[in-house]
Amino acid sequence: MHTIHQYQEFLSDYLQSQYETKEPRNLYEPIHYILGLGGKRMRPVLTLMAAEVFDVDYKKALPAALAVEIFHNFSLVHDDIMDDAPLRRGKKTVHEKWNLNTGILSGDAMLILAYQYFEHYEPIVFRDLAKLFSKTALEVCEGQQWDVDFEERNDVTIPEYLKMIQCKTAVLVAAAMKMGAIIAETSQENADLIYDFGLNLGLAFQLQDDYLDAFGDPETFGKQVGGDIIENKKTFLYLKAVAFSKEEEAQELRRLFAIHPADNFAKIKTVKELFIASGAAKATQDAIQDFTFKAFHTLEKMNIDSDKKALLKIFGENLMGRKV
Repeated sequence: MHTIHQYQEFLSDYLQSQYETKEPRNLYEPIHYILGLGGKRMRPVLTLMAAEVFDVDYKKALPAALAVEIFHNFSLVHDDIMDDAPLRRGKKTVHEKWNLNTGILSGDAMLILAYQYFEHYEPIVFRDLAKLFSKTALEVCEGQQWDVDFEERNDVTIPEYLKMIQCKTAVLVAAAMKMGAIIAETSQENADLIYDFGLNLGLAFQLQDDYLDAFGDPETFGKQVGGDIIENKKTFLYLKAVAFSKEEEAQELRRLFAIHPADNFAKIKTVKELFIASGAAKATQDAIQDFTFKAFHTLEKMNIDSDKKALLKIFGENLMGRKV
């Protein structure tokens, strides 16, 4: 086993080795650009880590790991178009740097390229990777559509929200880990268990992201604190606050999440106070803990060495150890 930093280096080196100048340049340069913006690359790291958990050299998992990273970035290119976002990781988004049509086409090409990396594997492994990947890709699209739909709805339920974040975020974390298990050709039980581990960890991670968006430290969070409140996003915090509040406070929350004031300071302050007073902030922290414990409980059932279970648990703890 290796450190997370080492896995990131291995993936970066492999990515660099795959670059080639191809025509038309306006199709391929945006792909190189978005992949070159970096990020933590946690999803492909999980593929490499999972392969080694099941006693296979990480090198065998590099093509699948890169497929995961290309797919994730494809979804970011198209998300940025849908959100009309000007920046991604502090740099111009693809559709801003080139144009809208190029962003759509380059994103489409990335989805196809991701599938091509599975051609490095033998037929049975290729089949299992492609089946999982197709299922996951469709779920991510479903999650994105639900997210768009929820912006126009005032009757979103907690189960609906959890299903949305499961599809939009958690399934790719889970699939990334299961791909490592498929490549290692471990038992079906182990492959399913590591998928469940990733799914619950992905849900906990997204709920923590919701929480930190409101209550995080701007110095360590890496994004604008209060961004979801400014954009009127109906997150787990918001839905719990409406459910727990008396009618007067619930109406005030609904009103605040229907306006776009020039200065958001007072809005953010009031919403955060309502999140705390209603018990929604505590309920969100409890839910994060519950999903994290579910992930760790799944580890105990896995037929792997105890030292590898400990490493996966440490990884989970580090992932969930972001500062509030």
